[in-house]
Amino acid sequence: MPGRTSHHRFTTRADGDLAVGAVGVAGRRSALVDLPWTWLDQVHGADVVTVTRPGEHAGAAADAAVTAVPGAVVAVQAADCAPVVLLAEGAVGVVHAGWRGLVAGVLPAAVGAMRALGADRVQGLLGPCIHAGCYEFGEADLAEVATGLGAAVVGRTASGAPGMDVPAAVRACLAGVDVSLDTSSSTCTACRPDALWSHRARADSGRQAALAWLT
Repeated sequence: MPGRTSHHRFTTRADGDLAVGAVGVAGRRSALVDLPWTWLDQVHGADVVTVTRPGEHAGAAADAAVTAVPGAVVAVQAADCAPVVLLAEGAVGVVHAGWRGLVAGVLPAAVGAMRALGADRVQGLLGPCIHAGCYEFGEADLAEVATGLGAAVVGRTASGAPGMDVPAAVRACLAGVDVSLDTSSSTCTACRPDALWSHRARADSGRQAALAWLT
């Protein structure tokens, strides 16, 4: 709605472990934004929840959440998968986009849910995720992803092995629903052990979060 202000944040190690089961995670959430959070039991699918009151659907099995309600924080967690924030006038959303979710269509589904709330001119922002140079990927799986999302997702690791270009995959998914993508916050999780968790590179159990809310 006009007059509402959108906010978003991509966390780092400095903000602490935001994994759902981490000890003390509730306190870390409150320290970041002291409002009710909707966090998700992420399942690498395409389900989206629409939050109509603060804290609604917390713990739901889904990979995206959208809201047009002031005071409701929507959040996803990631350590290599792509955390995507969706912003529009009067609505915000967050998406956990692993390769399976990307193929399943989680990003178009989330954009559709935003538009169902009346959002226009949706903008995507990509947070820290693993990049092609560090993301070795099986050739058969990579071919499957490329069939669905386009050849731009095919990359090479620093050693020359097949790699998946996650930012390119996110961009392709959003371009298909007329949403542009800002990648300026998308540092490679594998390349920054000082600042970011990475499951694939270091078997870290910690997670960054992407969160968005309206006031």
